[in-house]
Amino acid sequence: MGWGVVEEISGVAKLVDCGAIRASDKDFARRMGTIFKELDAIVRLHKPTVAAVENVFTAKNPASALKLGQARGVALAACAAHDVDVFSYEPTKIKQTIVGGGRAAKEQVAFMVAQILGVKQPKWALDTSDALAAAVCHLNTSRYAKYL
Repeated sequence: MGWGVVEEISGVAKLVDCGAIRASDKDFARRMGTIFKELDAIVRLHKPTVAAVENVFTAKNPASALKLGQARGVALAACAAHDVDVFSYEPTKIKQTIVGGGRAAKEQVAFMVAQILGVKQPKWALDTSDALAAAVCHLNTSRYAKYL
């Protein structure tokens, strides 16, 4: 699971920190516990005021969609435990905001996120760029919502 922390300074998105959580335990409940503990530590460290998450898409495999949904629920719980407001976005909305097209490849999203955040040669996982894309999408969406 990717995660990223960005901030907006004078209208410019800046990378604060990012990474990926790799829970490798064979027991599913323990993997969810690892995700919760690591996200809890990240929220404690960075003290975000809001979080942006991707809505679970309908996967071809229902079991995969269920597991993704459970991991998303763990992320929501970690944020809620610290009173962090969470905003959810459809994957197509995130891609549209970042790349200009809702069907963009992960590599295109990663490239544009790096450009937006001013990172020259990112060494993060594609899951991390997805998380950063959700954060940047929220920054853009909330900025425009002020004028509606």
